[in-house]
Amino acid sequence: MEERIQKIISRCGIASRRKAEELILEGLVTVNGVPAVLGMKADPERDHIKVKGKLIRPTGPRVYLMFNKPVKCLTAMEDPEGRPTIRDYLKRVKARVFPVGRLDFNSEGLLILTNDGELANAVLHPKHRIPKTYRVKIDGFLEDRDIQKLERGIKLEDGITAPAKVRRIKKAKANSWIEITIYEGRKRQVRRMLERVGHPVIKLIRTRINGLELGSLKPGEFRYLTPEEVKRLKKETKRMLHKGGRRVAGCRLRVQSSKFKVQSSEF
Repeated sequence: MEERIQKIISRCGIASRRKAEELILEGLVTVNGVPAVLGMKADPERDHIKVKGKLIRPTGPRVYLMFNKPVKCLTAMEDPEGRPTIRDYLKRVKARVFPVGRLDFNSEGLLILTNDGELANAVLHPKHRIPKTYRVKIDGFLEDRDIQKLERGIKLEDGITAPAKVRRIKKAKANSWIEITIYEGRKRQVRRMLERVGHPVIKLIRTRINGLELGSLKPGEFRYLTPEEVKRLKKETKRMLHKGGRRVAGCRLRVQSSKFKVQSSEF
């Protein structure tokens, strides 16, 4: 049966559906020797579909990992410049998995890795508004007015952010720790939001994605999600999908425009 190329690539565990679209646009996908285009359909049982010159095959059992990405590590499986990547920490994982979303080179914390393209697409798609929580060390101290701005939405170069949820954690002499939850996935979004209110980020750790907690996992370590965690993650993601434009965390979310096309987001 024919399906869209990006869906086949996602289902085979090569990449999320959005990443598959990027691969198609970059000319890295062919069908029977012909460069694929968005909207093209194929039959995975009959047609020869190649990604970066390699013939794709149906994936085996679904695999779900939680990884605590350390700083100075790329959210990628390979790097032409030879920098450390998450693959370096996953040598014991036999299945071919890919990261769901990104954390930038100097950020750390929770990443989900899987070969389940449908779940990855659900978590990454902007309309699903999946909550992601970060523990952040900032320069200075957030005043009430700063929190109000963040919770209303910050005007960035790519538009106004959806309302965030913010709470103070502790203070030090010249800096402080906060917790912030966002419902989008723009590039370096948390860093840019805090810079805009005058409090640059010193350290950023993602601690939670849609109810899935990083817990005591140390930087560079990974573990397999339990069946219950996978079930809960899928259930929560489905619930957020049906929420649509309703209130999240006590704030009405704005419906954003096509500015969210890029979802290989770094925070």
